[in-house]
Amino acid sequence: MKRRTFSSSLITVLLTLVAVVYLYPLFLVVINSFKSFSEITSNVLALPTSFSFDNFLKAFSIMQYPRYFLNTLIATSIGVCGVVVVSSLAGFKLSRTKTRYSWIMFLVLIAPMMIPFHSFMIALVKVAKELHLIGSPLGLGVLYWGLGSSLALFMYHGAVKGIPHELDDCAEIDGASPLRSFFQIIFPLLQPVTVSVIVINTMWMWNDFLLPLLVLSGSKKSLTLQLAAYNFFGLYKVEWNYAMAGVLLTILPAVIFYLCLQQYIIKGMVAGSVKT
Repeated sequence: MKRRTFSSSLITVLLTLVAVVYLYPLFLVVINSFKSFSEITSNVLALPTSFSFDNFLKAFSIMQYPRYFLNTLIATSIGVCGVVVVSSLAGFKLSRTKTRYSWIMFLVLIAPMMIPFHSFMIALVKVAKELHLIGSPLGLGVLYWGLGSSLALFMYHGAVKGIPHELDDCAEIDGASPLRSFFQIIFPLLQPVTVSVIVINTMWMWNDFLLPLLVLSGSKKSLTLQLAAYNFFGLYKVEWNYAMAGVLLTILPAVIFYLCLQQYIIKGMVAGSVKT
């Protein structure tokens, strides 16, 4: 009994240390966002002498926060909605179709999870240019459909296996089409997985930097918040006080969104695990 208690305490201490290590950079960002430029350059680890929101107000103005917030919201909303619709329909169809070809198709569609984005990003940008998806938040959101669908499809495919086939048969007897049967009967039962897919993809798309840099950097009015905050990091000078405040303003909406829906993530991941 004592050995088990000791092991539990040791694990708790180790997890606490890991959490501190990961949260320490965020702590530095927070304390330095309240400092002046001279304070940051003199001692980056010290606490601010006074807490002032001048950096946040200035960063809010320089970043044109409302405009770029709207761009980020548009790209993220279009991307998340597309991933949910496409992945849920594909997961349902592939899960209900018991053939060798459906299984091969499922493996092909989830395979991109194992392919690094950097290995095909140049080809993706060229394709996006041919499809006229470059330079707009709308095009960025559409590109997210393909990048985020693999994991979501995997989760939906496993969750649909836990829903009885009899529900499909009852809907068909009542005269419902397969599409209507899915959206009115099956999709509401997938709510835990849907919430997890929304949270995971929202956090990723909102905080994404590389793809918006490749797709939107040529259009100044279409930038996202991440690219707007990046403008504080100049070639010869970095405005650290405004940069830290801008970073916090950028990630704050995503953090609030995550905290509101975090309780559904584990439930959705469990519901989306593969069931035999």
